[in-house]
Amino acid sequence: MQLLADLEEAEGAAAASAARPRGTIRLTCAINFGVRHVSGAIGAFLARYPEVRFDVSLADRFVDLVEEGFDLAVRIGGPGGERLVARRLGDTQLVCCAAPAYLKAHGTPRTPEDLARHACLTYEYLPVRGVWEFRDRSGRERRVRVSGPLHANHGDLLVAAAVQGAGIALEPDFIAGDDLRAGRLVRILDAFSAPVSTIYAVYPSRRHLSAKVRAFVDFLASRFGAQA
Repeated sequence: MQLLADLEEAEGAAAASAARPRGTIRLTCAINFGVRHVSGAIGAFLARYPEVRFDVSLADRFVDLVEEGFDLAVRIGGPGGERLVARRLGDTQLVCCAAPAYLKAHGTPRTPEDLARHACLTYEYLPVRGVWEFRDRSGRERRVRVSGPLHANHGDLLVAAAVQGAGIALEPDFIAGDDLRAGRLVRILDAFSAPVSTIYAVYPSRRHLSAKVRAFVDFLASRFGAQA
């Protein structure tokens, strides 16, 4: 996998900018992030470049861009694949949280190890199923095996269940953020940091990269970089 620095990504941009973006971009993205963030970016991009069209497939599975004919993916975590080029767009952090009613009824965990005695709402696509990872302030890794009444492959479902008091969730801040700000969820284990994941724009090759894809990648980098 070839990770582009800004200088490398800018190579050839002058030539590409001479062609106005037009045509269809086939894009794939995780469902949660696509609905919340990529959809708005697409709308703003189309307002700027009305000759572009998008064919979008939202999926939480790993999509082979080359085999399935996609121009671009927006991915969280590892970009995946040695044949791919990836450009960093920003970061997102996992947040451990629960509803005030759950914490009142069951107590508030003080250490990651306490989670083993709580109802935890687990996500299918973590690196190790049923294992949550944290680091303490000294940098030491703390891993704990968790379980609970709900396991799912969709973060929105888990956060909604947490809001209803079903248990503790460990989900990205872009999913849990609204409920945290509204007080429907409370952040816990603040003395311990959960993993940070990088958000990438990923495409098969920068050789002969079309003007439309290059322009949209630059647009995403500007839009999400300002929010990071």
